[in-house]
Amino acid sequence: GGGGYADQLDAASSDCSKDKIVSTDPPYYDNIFYAELSDFFYLWLRRLIGSIYPEIFFTLATPKKEELVASRSIHGDRKEAEIFFLDGMTKVMHRLSVQSHPAFPLTIYYAFKQQESKGDNDKASTGWETFLDAVISAGFLITGTLPIRSEGASRMITLGTNALASSIVLVCRRRPKDAPTATTREFLARLKAELPPALMHLQRGNIAPVDLAQAVIGPGMAVYTRYEKVINAEGEKLSVREALVWINRILDEILAEQEGDFDAESRWALIWFEQNGFGEGDYGDAELLSKAKGTSPQGLVGADIIRSAGGKVRLLKPSEFKQESLADSRMTVWKALHHLVQAHQSDGEAAAAEVFNSLGSQVESARELCYRLYSLCERKKRDAEARPYNELVRSWPEIVRLAREKSRVSPDQGSMDLG
Repeated sequence: GGGGYADQLDAASSDCSKDKIVSTDPPYYDNIFYAELSDFFYLWLRRLIGSIYPEIFFTLATPKKEELVASRSIHGDRKEAEIFFLDGMTKVMHRLSVQSHPAFPLTIYYAFKQQESKGDNDKASTGWETFLDAVISAGFLITGTLPIRSEGASRMITLGTNALASSIVLVCRRRPKDAPTATTREFLARLKAELPPALMHLQRGNIAPVDLAQAVIGPGMAVYTRYEKVINAEGEKLSVREALVWINRILDEILAEQEGDFDAESRWALIWFEQNGFGEGDYGDAELLSKAKGTSPQGLVGADIIRSAGGKVRLLKPSEFKQESLADSRMTVWKALHHLVQAHQSDGEAAAAEVFNSLGSQVESARELCYRLYSLCERKKRDAEARPYNELVRSWPEIVRLAREKSRVSPDQGSMDLG
């Protein structure tokens, strides 16, 4: 095969993509300022080899003004930085739309985490909004989304955080000139029809909970971009930001609907956790909620989910779930999940595999609950509580592998659904 080569060119004005299959990893809005990061190395390299490569090291520091990032320090304020990024990215995407080989899709890697929120259900990200605006304005529609496990768990930005584990690959093609117009109601109907199977596919593919909201943007925007435009009730175009808000709302609705498969005690625990985490709450509130969910405080104590004393109630922490209680005949989804979390956090994947093999058909419901709890923690900004749930799902394939090995060694355990 032929060798590779690299050129330093302006993607907004050069012909580097002409008649080529293009796969690109663009800058992530204001996530990393690459030129500033490069200065650490540039200054020393300039001293060491500047005389050998004078055409590269002719400036005192790396050029920054033209870099396609949303830098407030360069462009004055947030709005000007956003305009610069949107204009520049639109030019780049338009160039790719015109020049790239028409027979093949454009693939774009993007790993920007949604972080902004206006209330519990109004999450959207300026980074995603501005990037998608540029893609759509250039005449692309999104035909697919592929989460790629691209980020190592040991990289510095990941240590001790709920950082993304995946890059989301958007598969784009040119939008047909006869693309239809839709009302907001039609758009939402298609979202509600297409997002549930897409979400199920992502969960079965073991997408990390921290990546789920980003991954669902793909199939959600695939619906939005198949239309020339979506018109709201006022006759105005539904913006990308508004579409992202709707995608996130419907994602929350779908995750909430999965609760219908859980037992009464687990549904109670889910609501209590949303309100109180693992902290204490009033016994009266717990009793009132338990009646609504078809259980009782005594039943919750008996199910080994709560501790009740002195007029206060709290959920057991994962560290309080003991191995011997795995033999209990009453195994709720909540308890099953937190046994897995406790084993994984304390003794790793092999210990979690032992627990996995004892849970039988509860394991798939436990994984669904894990996604739901991570989503609640992220929305409530409880990073420390969220982390064990994310780490468990990330380790799920290895836990399944070890569980299968152990079940082959001990065939008397019987058959089970290993997810």
